[in-house]
Amino acid sequence: MFDRKVNNRRAQSTLEYAVIISVIVAALLTMQVYIKRGIQGKLRSAADEIGRQYDPGNTISDMTFSLSGDITTKIESGVEGEDLTTTTTVTINNETETRDGWEEVGALGDEL
Repeated sequence: MFDRKVNNRRAQSTLEYAVIISVIVAALLTMQVYIKRGIQGKLRSAADEIGRQYDPGNTISDMTFSLSGDITTKIESGVEGEDLTTTTTVTINNETETRDGWEEVGALGDEL
């Protein structure tokens, strides 16, 4: 009689473990959709923070680039033996790049 009770309890605990494992698996499968949506939402918000990207086939722009700065050139010449040596040093100070114009990303796709 004692052996029957021990065997009966073993079967009951195995059944409990199987039920617990299947409940956990079902919960994870149910939550999978929400986890995916959360990750996709974070990825979308990160992409939106970057802004619209340049696509040469899908962008209309009219830009003027100008570069300005102070350039100093120093030329030194000398004679060593029978060879003429020249040293040229170019120094660029206060270089500035300016960009004027407009750019519309996705302009061609909006018209189609």
